[in-house]
Amino acid sequence: QAQLVQSGGGLVEPGGSLRLSCATSGSISRHYFMGWYRQTPRNEREMIANIHVRGGLATVADSVKGRFSVSKEDAQNSIYLQMNSLKSSDTAIYTCFADTLGAQRAWGQGTQVTVSP
Repeated sequence: QAQLVQSGGGLVEPGGSLRLSCATSGSISRHYFMGWYRQTPRNEREMIANIHVRGGLATVADSVKGRFSVSKEDAQNSIYLQMNSLKSSDTAIYTCFADTLGAQRAWGQGTQVTVSP
């Protein structure tokens, strides 16, 4: 029953940057896989980034490659989504998740990112 608490998000102009955080309620090592989804106002939903907690191998979706990156900080029990060169098409609700052996996928509360002039 892990709890994921997100922070960050908000309104940003095109070309700007935002950093999202996702903190676990306990040790991050409890999870083996974490990442980020987003859902656009057009109801498009995709996984945009993920990271293996133990090994640190990170991947991002082609739709955001070169602009977004995912990382983790074990001491903070958190993962992050760095979002650069933001476009209006990046406007979405961003939600983090964590997979744990023997438990259902945990979800963050979601945060709105709006990219607008």
